[in-house]
Amino acid sequence: MGTEDEYEPGPDHLAERLADIDEELADQRAEALRTSLGDYELEDEDAALLAGVGLGEDGVEYLPALPVVAIVGRPNVGKSALVNRILGRREAVVEDTPGVTRDRVTYKAEWLDRRFTIVDTGGWEPDARGIDRSVAAQAEIAIDLCDVVLFVVDAKVGATSTDEHVVRMLRRAGKPVFLVANKIDDARQEPEAAALWGLGLGEPLAVSAIHGRGVADLLDAVMKVLPDVSAVAKQEIGGPRRVAILGRPNVGKSSLLNKAAGEERVVVNELAGTTRDPVDEIVDLGGRLWRFVDTAGIRRRVHLQQGADFYASLRTSAALEKAEVAVVVLDVSQSISEQDVRIIDMVLESGRALVLAFNKWDVLNTPEFEDQERRRYLEREIEQDLAHVSWAPRVNISARTGRHLDKLVPALETALDSWDTRIPTGKFNAFLAELVAEHPHPLARRQAAAHPVRHAGRHAPADVRAVHDRIPRPRLPPVHPAAACASCTASRARRSWSTCGCASVASADGDRSLSALRLVDALRFLCERSETKGRRRASLCDVVGPRHPPTVTVWEGDDPVSAAGRIPSPARTAGSG
Repeated sequence: MGTEDEYEPGPDHLAERLADIDEELADQRAEALRTSLGDYELEDEDAALLAGVGLGEDGVEYLPALPVVAIVGRPNVGKSALVNRILGRREAVVEDTPGVTRDRVTYKAEWLDRRFTIVDTGGWEPDARGIDRSVAAQAEIAIDLCDVVLFVVDAKVGATSTDEHVVRMLRRAGKPVFLVANKIDDARQEPEAAALWGLGLGEPLAVSAIHGRGVADLLDAVMKVLPDVSAVAKQEIGGPRRVAILGRPNVGKSSLLNKAAGEERVVVNELAGTTRDPVDEIVDLGGRLWRFVDTAGIRRRVHLQQGADFYASLRTSAALEKAEVAVVVLDVSQSISEQDVRIIDMVLESGRALVLAFNKWDVLNTPEFEDQERRRYLEREIEQDLAHVSWAPRVNISARTGRHLDKLVPALETALDSWDTRIPTGKFNAFLAELVAEHPHPLARRQAAAHPVRHAGRHAPADVRAVHDRIPRPRLPPVHPAAACASCTASRARRSWSTCGCASVASADGDRSLSALRLVDALRFLCERSETKGRRRASLCDVVGPRHPPTVTVWEGDDPVSAAGRIPSPARTAGSG
């Protein structure tokens, strides 16, 4: 085809055609196109785009605000049990004792393909004092920040004077209210709900939160008046890093969340164990958005606890698993206890990034603690008891005054950057080969074959996948440590080799340390386990890096033999000797 026959485009009238299309017709065409894509598997980004997710300049995803349903009522009427029934799982802590729920706790729920936010509140009482006054204030805030209110009443007890006070408060709020007559377990008890007509809120809806009776009809009625987009709630934000705040009871975790959020988001009281349910809140700290999760204090002897404290500890463990980084709060006015070390070890075993926040730093400047030389003793305790986490970022803060709260952001970023780092396979193999060459494991008949290893992923510790060989039956000579690290004396290493072995060497990327002697001790552990099992193939399946105690699993064929052995970490001996 010659140049004279080439196609010459005519005038483009696309802009005029698009201008002639009205918004209603455009919405119909867009809905038809979305429907046609239902048979295809879309990428997450494409699905989020079609769902209306907007991406801000800071890389944070902004979603439409979900409608909010608040559940209020006086104490011990079954509000948390109704929340668990709507969610279909046991999220809220429930106990047959008044005052279990204290904070304003939000959950994401779904009914009839519609997503909404449900808010569980503590019991509201008039003329409350102390911690009960703070709980009632959180319930009042929940009423102001919701679209629909579920007012729960104990139908077996009937309307009380406290219920009448709640009714007057709800009328002033001007929100749609559903009167829920709870604890109606069967049809014979339904006449008891008729007495609640006197509250003046319309027909009481008889339900049983424990058995689920009538809950579906309640949700159907709520969906009819619930808006598609909340008129009072903030936009849903996706993308901020999740930060779990952990620590012993009464060390200032809730105060830290309130100071970071700039409001009284959770109840703070001198009573230890105030927080029961994990409470999350989006906070703007250091020019970035974070999702802080306040958790219940972890007590000693969790297995001996009963009731709400036991289940609160379980919720804390679940919140840690969902988080990316954990901020362990320590009280500098008290000595570092064994429980503090256990909480830090729990974070290490969970595989989350770690930041140490030493709270109440302002009290060290008071004459009482200056006379006791508390700061000098604190540094000594940190050197002895927290030597195994010397790599973790440390921040000295005061949650009450907000002192150095801005320094928490660089510590979080440093911990998350390290947590997201993936070590290249070649560099990792060269590093481990250097360790094995410096500290070779004991020889029997022949050298064990060390196969290539790799780092399992960004959010996993160093993963050693194949050190295979036939382990002979004769007893192997004992292994002695070749050196001791700076935090462990040579005498301690000689007398407690099996619990220490903490000679530190620099890793390939220069900012981490890995225990060389732990690798040797792991190989020795495999050999000793093999003596009683005869000649078989042993595998070193997992030698964990500096942030986690190493775990060794012995395999025979495709099945694990007995239980996995755990080599103690230096934390077990950090306070001795």
